Amino acid sequence: MSVSIDIAGLPHERITFSPSPLAELCMALHALSQPAHHPGLHSWTTATSAALEPCLADRLLEADFMWRSSFADIFMPFAGVPGGSGVPAGTLAEELDVLDRMDDERFVLAALEHCWLALYDEGWNKNPLTDPAARAKALETAAARGPRRLDFTVRLLDDTAKVRAWLRTLLEECDEAFFAETWRRIEPRQTADARHKTEVLRRKGLPAVLSEVSAALSVDEAETTITADKMTNGSATATDPATGAGLVFIPTHFGWPHLLVLHAPGWRPVVHYPLSSPELASSPGSVELLQRRMEALAHPMRMTLCRSLARAPYTTTELATVHGVTPPEVSRHLTVLRKAGLLHTQRQGRYVQHQLDLSAVARIGSDFIEGILR
Repeated sequence: MSVSIDIAGLPHERITFSPSPLAELCMALHALSQPAHHPGLHSWTTATSAALEPCLADRLLEADFMWRSSFADIFMPFAGVPGGSGVPAGTLAEELDVLDRMDDERFVLAALEHCWLALYDEGWNKNPLTDPAARAKALETAAARGPRRLDFTVRLLDDTAKVRAWLRTLLEECDEAFFAETWRRIEPRQTADARHKTEVLRRKGLPAVLSEVSAALSVDEAETTITADKMTNGSATATDPATGAGLVFIPTHFGWPHLLVLHAPGWRPVVHYPLSSPELASSPGSVELLQRRMEALAHPMRMTLCRSLARAPYTTTELATVHGVTPPEVSRHLTVLRKAGLLHTQRQGRYVQHQLDLSAVARIGSDFIEGILR
């Protein structure tokens, strides 16, 4: 499984390395909502969460699906606004201005990306603002994930302009509360990394710079296709005349272990790569437990399920729908993972939700956890 980016004929001058404050704010919000994904950020997530005003923390929960279990493309608006520069702006305010210029249809599709994940690589682009079937699908998917998500989706579809203004205000308040100071601290390293990799690209070529970005990235001998080794399939082109030729690489302080590839239809491709890979703490377990866990994870379908379960809680029915298998088959795989001590299971109303226990998986090794979260 992989995501490929067609770069045939793309000059190196159209390959850009640049920080993005809005994309980094997304990753910071993700780290706050999923601290188990980022054990190396424990001190920052703990201190920042404790300092958040209760009102701001509550409002973040209303839209946290845009950064908790998936990363909504609205946080990289430079890649989705036709006629723009195609690269990140220098400040958060400028990037929010670019987001404001995005038309409502594209904004809604990007904000509700979680509704289309199963069809993301098939070019799904029906407009839920005007298409009844697309609206029904969005509401059905949101309802299955809980009343908070359904409420936000209804508000977004019924009064897009109001929600857009609400979201901008929310992100500006995050900037004031914690992100501006954080960005002042981490931006210099990101800028230095972008400059370094730009120089490596100029002097040593694309294969050399990709190897520095991530071991999960490679390019064919003819330099026509970049491949990202991820547990998902997808494709994009960096030479589409409709969107403008270009490929952007964005460093992130908060991103590890995620290597993100924006490959939405009609958007310029973007690679969002972590600057570092901290070691995960581990402690020895019994040989019997290790064997049981390794056997549980050896099955390809269970590996695929783990990718979803690592990001967010899912019901058996949701997993069956997303992965195109029957609920009984999913249930059998979940039983194996549960017996290996790799799942958290909890009841939410009439739904039973399952999520991967990342602390248990981390004991197996950082290679596995990085692979499924990449």
